[in-house]
Amino acid sequence: MSRPVVSVKRVSPELERSFMDLWVTSRTEHGVSPEVAARAVSEGRVAAALTREDVRAFIAVGDGAAPVGFVVATHSPFSGLTDSPSVAIDQIYVAPAARRHGVARHLLAAVTAYAEKLGCEQIGCNVPSQHRDANRFFARLGFSSQVVRRVTSTGALRRRIGVDEPRIGLEQILHRRRSLRAKALAGRGGNQLAG
Repeated sequence: MSRPVVSVKRVSPELERSFMDLWVTSRTEHGVSPEVAARAVSEGRVAAALTREDVRAFIAVGDGAAPVGFVVATHSPFSGLTDSPSVAIDQIYVAPAARRHGVARHLLAAVTAYAEKLGCEQIGCNVPSQHRDANRFFARLGFSSQVVRRVTSTGALRRRIGVDEPRIGLEQILHRRRSLRAKALAGRGGNQLAG
């Protein structure tokens, strides 16, 4: 059985809708609610990301001209302390029916050409540690684990390291009290005097 013909194109305004539909599918497959993923599209966040100079998205189209996968790459220095440019594969997705047919390799070929065009010596990827298949896939292609990226919320870190809220002055406290009092009065229907 021969592999289907796959063509990879940069996401253009004409392909944006197809990309966004496939992006929503990928997000829901990874546990994001369909409403949250659709909201990112409807609020224009995905379209805005696609217009950024440091973001490049490619879409893979199968035999029947239906989109079967995408990859989103970004370019920047490898770290904040070096000038060496690199490309990072931020997201890669292949529709379940098109997996194991070489679609991801076609997408990665587009990223490789993009990195070479920019003069990048390194290509990295962001792979969630719990996705064993994706980690194995990239390891087979020669990607090695170089760093572990750990993430927390700002508030959680503040609590864990014991940093108190910045101290505020008497003027700021009085301003807050006045604002709260004005809001409370407005909520009760106007400027009624407390008796």
